[in-house]
This record gives sequence, C-alpha cells and structure tokens, in this order.
Amino acid sequence: MQQSSTEGIVHSIDSHGIARIVIDRPAAHNALSAAAGAALAQAIDEVVAATPRVVLLTGTGPVFCAGGDIAEFEANADALEALVDRILTLLHPAIARLAELPAPVVTALNGAVGGAGVGLALCGDFALAAASMKLRTAYAAIGLSPDAGASWFLARRVGALRARQLFFTSETLAAPRCLAEGIVDVVFPDDRLRTEAEALCERLAAAAPGSLSAIKRLCSGAAPLPLAEHLALEKSLLEEQARSADAREGVAAFRSKRAPVFRGD
Repeated sequence: MQQSSTEGIVHSIDSHGIARIVIDRPAAHNALSAAAGAALAQAIDEVVAATPRVVLLTGTGPVFCAGGDIAEFEANADALEALVDRILTLLHPAIARLAELPAPVVTALNGAVGGAGVGLALCGDFALAAASMKLRTAYAAIGLSPDAGASWFLARRVGALRARQLFFTSETLAAPRCLAEGIVDVVFPDDRLRTEAEALCERLAAAAPGSLSAIKRLCSGAAPLPLAEHLALEKSLLEEQARSADAREGVAAFRSKRAPVFRGD
C-alpha cells in the first residue's frame, strides 16, 4: 500500500485499487486551513492520477470536517478575501475532479459536518453516516456564502428550495433527519461505519470499472440531454463495453454460475 501524509491529510491506494483520503486533524475539528486545503487538493489530484477503482473519503475523530478554519479566518480578517481565493483556487478544481472521477466515490461521515465539509460530504456517489453525525451549513451564521460545492451537491440531493432553506437558517440536522431528507444514504452505528464503508468499497472495487464508469457518466448526464441524445450515448457506451474482456468474463461467469473476476480490460 502506498501512503502519504501532509498537513493532516492522509491518502493511500492499495493493491485492489481502493484509494483512501482521510482528513486527520481532529484537534482542529478537521477544519481546512489554507495549508490543509492545499494538501487535500494535492491528495485528490494524486489519487485521481492513480486511476483507482474506488475512492473512500473520511475523517478521524468526532468531526468529519467543520469547514474552513475559523481561527485562521479571524487571524486574516483584514485579508479574508485573499485567503479565501488562495484556498479555493486549489481546492475547487480538485473537488470537481474527484466528483467527476469515472470510478465510484464513497464518503464515510464519521461525525459532524459543517461549511465546506458539506461539499466534501456530498461530493461522492454514496454518503454513509455515523449515528453521531450531524450537519449544519453555518455559512449565513457567520455572514458568508457556500463553497466547496456545498450548494451544488446539497441542492441535487434535496432540491433547490430545501437547500436554500438549510443555508438560510443554518439549522442543525441530526443523522436520522439527514437520512429522512435524502442528504445521506444510510446511517450506521459509529463503531460500524468504517467497516461498512470498507465493505462497500471492496464490493465496488470488484466490479467492472468500465461498466461503473459508463453508468456514472449516463446517470450524471441524464437530466441535460434530450432523450434521443441520451439513448445514442447509451448505445455508444454499451457497444464500447461489449468489446471489453470484462464483458466477456461477466457473461461467462453468469452462465457458469460463478463470481466474475473483472480486471478492467
């Protein structure tokens, strides 16, 4: 397993193609200082470049990510615009690359989520939450507006109107409420979250990468395309997959009533 750690951001990829990015700044509530934000952007870029079969994003301690580092914001009160620009110039493109990665992305929310943490929490294809997790947008409470994709990802999960309400009020939602509103996909006891997240990642890593990539592309682009264009894209992608060794393996395994072994060919 290759592993790297910088400014409290740990990332690795194992021999099964499972990449892990861990925000490991528990003493700072896993907040993103300028240095940590740069390290997270670098970790994402290195993980994406490694073409993983699945990515797991999580944190350590009782907080997943509190958002921006408010202490650093206060210390730079007279140059806050420049600080924000420095952080987001690196972080925003990296978040976009992670969200648009052809491979599945799983987030495991080990605790409280706030501010920019909302964008990180919801940028994946699966959002798994610990029972102790709670979410608060918090931007309006300190006179700021969303970043890190928080408004984009939250609106796509709950709708534009409900997202506006949550950003306007900075209401705190506990994990069961987040599940009921569709903000997260499943809630596990705290001591089972990482195990369940790892099990999901192993299941996804064993699937045919080309198949998952095509599914992600089709479902991500379903709304903007007219039906005829979407059907043409479905045809093109299915024909591409039909030429793959993984497709031949999948069909043969199904016929033989055995588990397929997909190699990404």
